[in-house]
Amino acid sequence: MTRVLIPSGALGLGYDKVALERAVTAKPDLIAIDGGSTDSGPSYLGRGVSKYARESTKAEWQGLIEARIAADCPLVIGTAGTCGTDSTVDWLYEITLEILSDLGATAKIARLYSEQDPRKIARSSLTPLSAAPDIDTATIESCTHIVALAGAEQINAALETGADIIIAGRTTDTAIIAALPLANGNHAGGAWHGAKIGECGALCATNPQSGVILVDFDDTGFTVTPMADGAFATPHTVSAHMLYENSDPFILYEPGGYLDVTGAKYTAIDERSVRVDGSKWVPSDAYSVKLEGARITGYQTILMAILRDAHYVENAQSWCDDILLKHGLKVADRIGLDPATWHAELRIIGQDANLGYLETRTSNATELGVLAILTAPDQATANTLGKLMNPYLLHHPLTQAEEQPTFAFPFSPAEIDRGAAYEFVLHHVMELADPMDAFRLEVTDV
Repeated sequence: MTRVLIPSGALGLGYDKVALERAVTAKPDLIAIDGGSTDSGPSYLGRGVSKYARESTKAEWQGLIEARIAADCPLVIGTAGTCGTDSTVDWLYEITLEILSDLGATAKIARLYSEQDPRKIARSSLTPLSAAPDIDTATIESCTHIVALAGAEQINAALETGADIIIAGRTTDTAIIAALPLANGNHAGGAWHGAKIGECGALCATNPQSGVILVDFDDTGFTVTPMADGAFATPHTVSAHMLYENSDPFILYEPGGYLDVTGAKYTAIDERSVRVDGSKWVPSDAYSVKLEGARITGYQTILMAILRDAHYVENAQSWCDDILLKHGLKVADRIGLDPATWHAELRIIGQDANLGYLETRTSNATELGVLAILTAPDQATANTLGKLMNPYLLHHPLTQAEEQPTFAFPFSPAEIDRGAAYEFVLHHVMELADPMDAFRLEVTDV
């Protein structure tokens, strides 16, 4: 059996410290946590920075390093620093060194780098995924950062170094959890399925904000157990997580193959734990990894106006259309700017700002948005305040019992000084002769 402790859905979201201590006493073989994803848009990848405050990251990461020492097992983080670029791997590595120094501790640290050279990628053969954008050499080379999503093979290569702490660049959310069970010879379908269920911590339980869960992998499947008070896994909460961020509730593609849970059976062991058997792993003929790339799409200035007069609220779209028309005429008259080189857009917050012309609901909203304004003596401090606010604005629920919500930001990044705006330009996979061909490892004893 392989026991994996998952403290939270991402480093920076917080975790239940009491539940973490309880899980450590259960003697896990690995502590695994995700560092981020593409949830918050392309800017973090484009700039190669974390969306979470350094102060928050350090505090939570120290708690996990202390847990690793107590459990005497490896600690691995995937997609370090939200986006998994080389710069964010090094950013978390520096934080790790500070923590070890503060604790008077030593560790062997493996860094798994996932970033790719745009010029080399431009010469590679890429396969587009569904709805992938059109790309050419110039588009690829214009990317400020490109990362490949590592799988279980690359994580296991890092584990094989004997590292105490593994700081990985961009990985699939599941790879950091599935890797050790696979290396230990546990059931492959159960390893990948359990990793998918556990990727967001207690999101598969009745107290999703508590974070901490244990997943036990064995020869036929896995068992998931939430560790916080008031957190319970049920066949419903566990099976439902296959719907999370997945277009097909039965199939999940990963580097080297895909998971098929069509035959999975979910059984409540008791009021807290759920057992799952019957998942299937189907290896692929070739090994490929997904690529993510972002580039600057332009520079933006934003303004916001609030309409409260009933007549203007009722006719907001006509008001916006007229403004756009007159604005375009003034731009042509005053500066003669080529219309193909610029774009203006007005979004009506509270009416159709998320879906635009796809919106089907109508309402007489009186609240048109929520705007958080953080003020500090300098921009760096204000930005830190914004990053600390960010997770609450994105995911904070009204009650502990409800499933975790996700709210929409009008821009990425959410904390704005707006400067360069970025866009994703890659939704493609690249075939590798060897899983480590697009990745590199550095191991340091500190």
